[in-house]
Amino acid sequence: MLLKQTTAGLLLAGTSLLAAGSALAASDTLVYCTVASPESFNPQLASSGPTFIATSQVLYNRLLTLRESDKTPAPSLATEWTISPDGKTYTFTLRKGVKFNSNKYFTPTRDFNAEDVVFTVMRQKDANHPYHKVSGGNYEYFTDTGLDKLITKVEAVDNDHVRFTLSQPNAAFLADWTMDFASILSAEYADAMLKKGTPEYVDNWPIGTGPFALQQYKQDSLIRYVANPHYWQGEVASKHLIFSITPDAQTRVAKLKTNECQIIPAPLPEQFDAIKSDKNLQLHNINGLNVGYLAFNTQKKPFDNVLVRQALSYAVDKKAIVAAVFKDSGTPAYSVLPPAMLGYNDKLPEYTYDPQKARELLKQAGLEKGFETDIWSMPVARPYNPNSRRIAEMIQSDWAKVGVKAKIVTWEWGQYLAGLRKGEQQSALYGWMSDNGDPDNFATLLGCAGVPTGANIARWCDKGYDQLIQKAIQVSAPAERDKLYQQAQVIFAEQAPWLPLANGKVFYATRSNVSGYVVDVNGSDFAKAKVN
Repeated sequence: MLLKQTTAGLLLAGTSLLAAGSALAASDTLVYCTVASPESFNPQLASSGPTFIATSQVLYNRLLTLRESDKTPAPSLATEWTISPDGKTYTFTLRKGVKFNSNKYFTPTRDFNAEDVVFTVMRQKDANHPYHKVSGGNYEYFTDTGLDKLITKVEAVDNDHVRFTLSQPNAAFLADWTMDFASILSAEYADAMLKKGTPEYVDNWPIGTGPFALQQYKQDSLIRYVANPHYWQGEVASKHLIFSITPDAQTRVAKLKTNECQIIPAPLPEQFDAIKSDKNLQLHNINGLNVGYLAFNTQKKPFDNVLVRQALSYAVDKKAIVAAVFKDSGTPAYSVLPPAMLGYNDKLPEYTYDPQKARELLKQAGLEKGFETDIWSMPVARPYNPNSRRIAEMIQSDWAKVGVKAKIVTWEWGQYLAGLRKGEQQSALYGWMSDNGDPDNFATLLGCAGVPTGANIARWCDKGYDQLIQKAIQVSAPAERDKLYQQAQVIFAEQAPWLPLANGKVFYATRSNVSGYVVDVNGSDFAKAKVN
C-alpha cells in the first residue's frame, strides 16, 4: 500500500483539519461518505472503484467520456478525432484553454497540451521512462487492456494535436480512453518534481484538470478537496468537497440521517425502507453494467481441476443468495458479461443448484471425502455485492453440504486487493463494473495478459478463450464481435474459472436538499452537486 507509506496525514499549508464525522451543512461544502481509503491518488496505479471515485472522477479528466444515452465515446479533453482507413492511426484534436490545478509544490505555467497526453501514455508504456517505476510501476489497466503492446507510437503533432499509431486495429481503443486509468497527468509538473528529486509527489499530491484539487488527506479518516476556480466546464457548485472514509454501511446511513454526510454510495437492500421512509433522504438507483462473482484460483489445488470448479458451482444456491442478499437490487448472473452488453450469450448452460451433481463431480476428481479451502470476503459493499460476508456465509453453508469445509477470510480493502493480485487466495468474492461500455472491458478480466499482473484473479489462461477475445477486439463490425464473444463465453462456462453470482443495480442515497449529483456509466460526477 504505497499511499499508507507516503501520504497518510499530510496537510497542505494554510488549511485546517476538519474533524472526520463532524456535522456539516454549509451550502458551500458537500460531504460524501466513501467506503474505503484510496490505493493511490494516481488512477493509473489503481484498480478499485473507491479509488477511482476519489481520484479520476474528482481530480482529473480524460480525452473522451462516455455519452450516457448510448454508451459511446464523446468529446472531453479531446474535441474531435480522425481514424485512418486502416484503423491503425488515431489523431485527436485537443481542447484549448484547459488549465491544470496547482498545489503547494507547483504552479503550472501553461495550459493542457499534447505533451501531457504523451507523458500520460509513455509513463505507463515505456519501461525506461523516468516515471515508469515511480510508486511501484504497476499499470494494471494499461497492461490488461493490451495498450502497452497495441500502441506503437504516441506523438505530439503540435500543442493541439496528438497522434497514436497502433500495431493493429482495435475496436475498443476509443472506449479505452474514457476509462479512469487514462486520466491525463501534467507533464510540466512531472518534469519539475523529477528535477527536485521528488517524483512520487505526482502520485501523492496530484495535479489534474478536474473540478477539484486535493487539499488534505488523513489515512482512513477523510479526504478534503477544494474547487478548481478555472474548471473548463464551468463553475464548480460546491467550494469544498469532503470524503468521509466510512467502511461500515450502517454507519454511513447513520451519518446521512444526522447530516454528517449528504451522499452515500451502496446502501444495503435492508436499509432501503428506512431511507425511503425518511422525508429528509432520497434513494436513487440506475441500471448497472456489472457482475459479481466468486473466482477460483486455478493455479492452486484443487481448483486447477475443472471438475472441482464445476462441482462447487453446482453446489451453490445462487438464486437463494440473490433473493436473500440482493432482494430487488439484483438478478442472478450467468456469464462474464452483463445481460445488456454487446456479445452477451443468453444460451449458456446453467449451473443450477444440484448438490448431488456436485458430489458426483467431486468423486470423479478423487475428492469424494471433501477438502478444506478458503473464501475471501470483500470488506466493502459494492452494487454487484452489497453484503459480501453474508454471501460468503451462504456459500460456506452450501459447500459444507457436499463435504467442503471453507474458512471465510477478510482483510482491509487495500490488503485485500494486494493479496488478490499476488494470488494468495484460494477463492475470492469480487466483481466488476463497466469502465467503458465495451464487452472487452469484461472479457479481458479473464485474459491471459491479466495473469502476471494479478488483474485476472482466477489466474486462468485458456488459449481458445484468449484467441477469441483477441480477435473480437480487432473486429469493427458489431455482429461479428457479438458472435466471437458468445463463443468465448461457451468456453468460460465449460471451464468455470468464476461462479457468476449477480448483476446488481447501482444504488445511492442523498439528503433531499442535494441537487446536481450524477451517477452514470462514467462514475460519480460532483462538479454540479451542492447542498441547497
